[in-house]
Amino acid sequence: MNAADFKPKHFQWSVAGKVATITLNRPDKKNPLTFESYAELRDTFLALKRVDDVKMVVVTGAGGNFCSGGDVHEIIGPLVQMKMPELLRFTRMTGALIQAMRECPQPIVAAIDGICAGAGACIAMAADLRYGTERSKVAFLFVRVGLAGCDMGACAMLPRIIGQGRAAELLYSGRSMDGAEAERWGFYNRLIAPEQLLAEAQAMAAKLAAGPTFAHAMTKTMLHQEWTMSIEQAIEAEAQAQAVCMQTKDFERAYRAFAAKQQPVFEGN
Repeated sequence: MNAADFKPKHFQWSVAGKVATITLNRPDKKNPLTFESYAELRDTFLALKRVDDVKMVVVTGAGGNFCSGGDVHEIIGPLVQMKMPELLRFTRMTGALIQAMRECPQPIVAAIDGICAGAGACIAMAADLRYGTERSKVAFLFVRVGLAGCDMGACAMLPRIIGQGRAAELLYSGRSMDGAEAERWGFYNRLIAPEQLLAEAQAMAAKLAAGPTFAHAMTKTMLHQEWTMSIEQAIEAEAQAQAVCMQTKDFERAYRAFAAKQQPVFEGN
């Protein structure tokens, strides 16, 4: 399977070099999600495990907004009418999207402008790197629609990104963070001007895609798996992971380039 095989119906998919860009593309409604787009995003990230010609993924939104969460009329309205088995199928599906993002080997860069709310904030949270704008608004607003903040892994992941107390405030209150606060709290890696946001995110993705991508995938795996390990277990797991990376040709390429006083050219194997 390769990048050209992806033909999504519910978002835009483009590829430049080794970088794929997913664009949520319902700008008239600030890019809300539907049952179908949730499932298609989940399936796309699951399929990326089998794709060799994509080494990085950028996720963004069209029209000056990232994602406003679940569509009020196409998701929230129908949910009110569902029974428990149907509701649980839905919530497990949304969680499966986040799990697929964390388990796909390609690091993910989120380029976040405008509204980034609810499920959109969780998708941003699940990315490996997040770039935002000063005007952006990030809100885990589940409590504002009468739900708990523990949605799509937020209670597990958000405290690891910004700290327990800060995460608790956002999840209890449902209030939004502006760009400056999101950067100060560590949710954003960097703030970028809106007109440069996507290009900068794609440039970073391209830079990483030109590096030792097998090793990048290993780093992502260990960052994810070590959440549930003791320090002793993590040290041993990293010893094993690094030994595997030392068998790659990229490791040998780096040594030979260093010895020749040249820049290494990595090939991801």
